[in-house]
Parts: sequence; structure tokens; C-alpha cells
Amino acid sequence: MRGQPAADHKRPAGGPAALASRWPPSPAEARAEQERLAPLVIRADRLGPVRRVAGLDVHYAAGAGLAWAAAVQVDAGTRELLESALACSPLAFPYVPGLLSFREAPAALSALALLRPAPDLLLVDGQGLAHPRRFGLACHVGLLADLPTIGVAKSRLLGEHDVLPAEAGSWVPLRDRGETVGAVVRTRTGVRPVFVSIGHRVSLETAVAWTLRLCAGRRLPEPVRLADQLSRAHPEGPRPLVPPAGSDPPPPSADRAGADPPAGPPR
Repeated sequence: MRGQPAADHKRPAGGPAALASRWPPSPAEARAEQERLAPLVIRADRLGPVRRVAGLDVHYAAGAGLAWAAAVQVDAGTRELLESALACSPLAFPYVPGLLSFREAPAALSALALLRPAPDLLLVDGQGLAHPRRFGLACHVGLLADLPTIGVAKSRLLGEHDVLPAEAGSWVPLRDRGETVGAVVRTRTGVRPVFVSIGHRVSLETAVAWTLRLCAGRRLPEPVRLADQLSRAHPEGPRPLVPPAGSDPPPPSADRAGADPPAGPPR
């Protein structure tokens, strides 16, 4: 699966390094920064051949004042684990719903930078355009890293959608204030959906297609599932990850189909 050549896209002025050179110290400045950067997100396919796909997730070390980020890279065709990395950073920004990327992006970018070579596509556990200011964690990381990026969230943050069929592979648009901001995607029959949105340099259709392709019969895409597993390994450091083998255990009851789970904090 591929999109337009990466060389076709217009890079942000000053490049990703310039965009990452300042982290706003206050919530008001952070909101202004989101509004400044959101128009730079590319909502169309600007990616070349996809051979390596990375997943990214962030967790907090309780009481330690640290964010731990895990980056996991898999083969795009086989979903075989190729590489994993773990990084942490101080929680220098206050907890403010809608601004969590300013707490999490520094660690996420550090973990992502450890992957060699860089992935052709990135899936982030969190929102992308499906965010009040259309600039969730997936957009923030994707823009700063200048990578094709997809947001895959476990819960709905905002918006409305039509009834989603129970069959795996079904999806319906997620709309907010008259705009399609994502998709509600059934990755496994009878299991709660995931909420997919554009992060950067992908179309929504491509984001949905890659999400389904990488799930391997599970609720979450394999790179995101493995990144979630690794990010919970703090503070001892990364633990060995075992590539997927065999069948899934029965999903927990919280994943069963039904009403949407409560919306989580905007990331």
C-alpha cells in the first residue's frame, strides 16, 4: 500500500527542528501554538512505499514526574517485530485536558528518534484531527517528526457518528461541528471500535486501511499494541517483546461491543 511520493509534500517552514525548538510554558501559549501549527498538518497522502511501520505510546510513572514513551517498529507485510525503544522525559507541562501532547510529545519524539532506520509510517496511541483544535498528539508528533502519521485512540473524545455495524472491517465517519474529523472503525467483530484520525501526511481512507491491515485479528493495530505493552515497563527499562504468535486470548469485557466508553482526556 502506498500513496504519493514523499518528495511531493511541502515541508513546514524552518523544518521540524525549528517547530520543536520551543515548548510553550503556559496553557494559553500552548493553545495558541496548537492553533498556529494545526494548519500545517497535511490531510492528504504524502507517503512512499511502506515497509516499516512504527507504533508509539506514552505512559506516566506515578509519583516520579516522568513520561515514558515506547516506540516499536514492525514489518509492514508480516507485522513481525523489528525493533523497540524506550525513552523518558520530565513532565514539565501541567496536566490540562486538550494539551496533553505538551507533556507527552518530548518523550515520544525521543523514543521515535531511537528507531533506525526511521519508519515509513507511524501509528500513535491517541487523537489526531479528532481534537477540539484539530491538533492532538498524533498531529503534534507527526508534524514535528515530519512522518506520515495516524492517530488510533481507544475512546471517543468528541464528535458524533452513525450506528456502526458489528462486523470487522466496518467503519463510519466521525463528525464534529459539521466536519469529518476521523472514523469509527470496527477492527474485530463484536468488539468495541477504535477511533482513527489523520495525524499528518495521510488521508482518512489510508489511515483506516492501514489500521485494519495491521490489526491481525486484534482490536488494536499490532505496532500500537506492542508499544502500549512496552511503555508500561517503566521504570525498570524496556523488557523483551515477543512477536505475535498464536491466537488471542478472549478480549476483556470492557472491549465488548456496545455504547462508546467514556471519552478520555484529549491527547
